[in-house]
Amino acid sequence: MSWNPALTPGCPDDIGIDAIETLIIPRARDLGGFEVKRALPAPKRQMVGPFIFFDQAGPAEFLTGQGIDVRPHPHIGLGTVTYLYQGDFHHRDSIGTDQVIRPGAVNWMVAGKGVTHSERTSDVTRRGPSSLFGIQTWMALPEDREEIDPSFEHHGKDTLPRIEAEGVDARLILGTAYGEAAPATMFSDTFYLDVVMQAGARFPLPDDHEDRGLYVTQGSVTIAGQDFGAGQMMVFRPGDAITVAAGPTGARVMALGGATLNGPRHVWWNFVSSSRDRIEAAKEEWRAARWGDGMLDLPNGDRDEFIPLPAR
Repeated sequence: MSWNPALTPGCPDDIGIDAIETLIIPRARDLGGFEVKRALPAPKRQMVGPFIFFDQAGPAEFLTGQGIDVRPHPHIGLGTVTYLYQGDFHHRDSIGTDQVIRPGAVNWMVAGKGVTHSERTSDVTRRGPSSLFGIQTWMALPEDREEIDPSFEHHGKDTLPRIEAEGVDARLILGTAYGEAAPATMFSDTFYLDVVMQAGARFPLPDDHEDRGLYVTQGSVTIAGQDFGAGQMMVFRPGDAITVAAGPTGARVMALGGATLNGPRHVWWNFVSSSRDRIEAAKEEWRAARWGDGMLDLPNGDRDEFIPLPAR
């Protein structure tokens, strides 16, 4: 479909640079032989809407037999979304899910009161050289949903709404935007878009969401006469009409945001909660390793190892 005709695209120079409330330069994080760029949480910004964690994985190249092995680990109080440009992940979790995700599809796992999962390069992909490039995010759950039962949804590429305009091709990964709704179950106001822009194309951010951010994965964009390249996240002042223009080589961006939550969240390792005591309880349960006797168990089909609780 085309842009909502009621939406006025405007011009990137119609706003001042002060419309960018926060500029985030991701930090490199080593996940055990594999480096990611982490934009959220940042020192000056914990969340953008409900998004509390944002990692760029890759681009990376692997030889035959190599790949990613994220061993079983736990989560509480959040939802995780995996979205790939290249490569695949074999997801297994403690509620019985066994799912390979490929580019353009969505894996949406809600941890709630507790879930354990692993993510590994699939056996099929390891049979030859491969690449990996994608984004993984966490979304903090509303306080009254933090202790819901864990769940998992997989949505194929063809089920995601596609929004097209001159020089712009966008897919709605989660939530609502431009009159469209993505299929994954959301618990608060959210939007999350994968946007590919040709050189010079203009893209207006949704104007009906309180919090809005933009992360550049490839190419560059211009906002208020200033250029921003790959690996930068901009968080915008609420209420402004924001339109970005792609640079001379085009751009690929992730647009994200939604309603702010009722307060900050505590984050420790893979746990997110409005309660410090709840995080302490989860730490103790993982440390005890009494699989299946409490909230946490190991994934079916991947029970031979796990990531130990960090020392701090």
